[in-house]
Amino acid sequence: MAGRVIFHIDMNSFYASVEQSHDPSLKGKALAIAGNPKERRGIIVTCSYEARAHGIYTTMQVHEAKRKYPELILMPPNFERYRAASKAMFDILRSYTDQVEPVSIDEGYMDVTELLNDRSGPELAAEIQQRILAELDLPCSIGISPNKFLAKTASDLKKPMGITILRKRDIHQILWPMPVIEMHGIGESTAAKFKNIGIHTIGDLAQAPAGLIKEKMGKNGMRLQARANGQDNRAVDPDSIYDTKSVGTSTTLPIDETDEENLKRIFRQLSEKVANRLEAKELAGPTVSIQTRSSEWQNRTRSVTLNNTVWKADDIHRNAWHLFTKHWNGEPLRLVGVTVSNVVDKGEMTEQLSLFNFQEHVKDEPILELMSSLEKKFGKNVLSKGSRLKKANFDSKTSFSKDFLDDHDRKRK
Repeated sequence: MAGRVIFHIDMNSFYASVEQSHDPSLKGKALAIAGNPKERRGIIVTCSYEARAHGIYTTMQVHEAKRKYPELILMPPNFERYRAASKAMFDILRSYTDQVEPVSIDEGYMDVTELLNDRSGPELAAEIQQRILAELDLPCSIGISPNKFLAKTASDLKKPMGITILRKRDIHQILWPMPVIEMHGIGESTAAKFKNIGIHTIGDLAQAPAGLIKEKMGKNGMRLQARANGQDNRAVDPDSIYDTKSVGTSTTLPIDETDEENLKRIFRQLSEKVANRLEAKELAGPTVSIQTRSSEWQNRTRSVTLNNTVWKADDIHRNAWHLFTKHWNGEPLRLVGVTVSNVVDKGEMTEQLSLFNFQEHVKDEPILELMSSLEKKFGKNVLSKGSRLKKANFDSKTSFSKDFLDDHDRKRK
C-alpha cells in the first residue's frame, strides 16, 4: 500500500463490552445499557451483539426491547468504568506511536506509516487488536487504508473483531454499489437531497457531474463526492482538540476591558475564528460556550446546548453574545473565549447517542413515546422533532465529560 497507512480503531459495542469484561457472567448474553432500566423506561444507549441478534438496537425504547426479547438484561451506564476503559485503550495505541487521534470515547485513528518497515499493516493491526483483547478483554475492529475516510469505512465492514483493508482501487467494487446513505458522513436528510437529483448509490455520487453537485449540494456535497472517489487528505493530528470534542479560541485583552461594544466586537472576531476552524476540520457542534477571566483572575464558563448543530460565525456569535450579556456583571475582563463543543463531522447532521448526550434523550422519553404511538397510527412522516423546543442548559457538560477531558489535558501537558 503506497503512501500513508492509516488505521481506524473502532471498539465493538463498547459500553456493553466493558460491562461483559467487568462481569464475565454476562458474556454471551443479550445485554443492553439503558437510561432507566428499573422502571422499564428509558432508551437503549447500546447493546451487545447477542442482543442485536434479537432485533434490539440503539435508541429503541426499553419497554419495546423487553417486549421483543423478555430475557434481555438491562443495566444502567457506568461512566467511570467506561472512562477508565477508554483511557486504557488509547494508552495501548500510544504505546506504538504518538500519531494517535481520538475521535470519540471508543474510536480513533493511527498513522502507522513509519511503523511498517519490517512488517505489514495487517500484522500490526492483528497485534494491536489482540493486545486490546488480551489486556482489556475488549473486542475491536480495525480498518486499514491510505486515508481516514477509507479507514473509517473499512472498520465498519466487518464487526466484531474484524480487520479490513480498503484500497482506493477497490472502492469501485466495494464502495460504489452501496446505497449513498451507507456512506460515512451522509445522514437521512442528505441522502434524501441526493435522491432528488438522481443519486442513489455511492457510485452515482462519485461519477456525477461536479457542476451538479456544487450547484445542488454546495461545499459539503463536493467534499462527499471527493470521498466517494476515495480522496481524503486529512492528516492524523495528535494535537487536534477534536479528541476533546470541542473547537475554540480565546484572547487575552491588553487592558481591563469594560466597554460593551468593544467586547461585542471581540466576541465576533473569536466566533469567526472558531467558525473557520470548524470549516477546516469539517465539524459542527450543538454546544456553545464562553470563557471569561476578570481583572481579579476569576475564571467563569457558561454554555448552552442547542437542539441543532452550529458552525457558521453568525450562529456562534449570536449564542455566545447572548450567554455573555446574560451573565456578565460589568466587571473588567482580561480574557474572553468562545468554544463549540460535542462536535461531529458536518456531513453527519444526525444526532449521535453517546455518554455526552444520552441523558438528554432520556429526558425526552414522554415525547418519544407519544411520537412513537402517533407514528404507528398515522405513519412515520406525521411528526418531526422541533429544533428549539428544549430549554437551554447552562454549564451543560456532565461530570464524566469534564473528568475525561481534564484527565486527557493533564496527560498531554
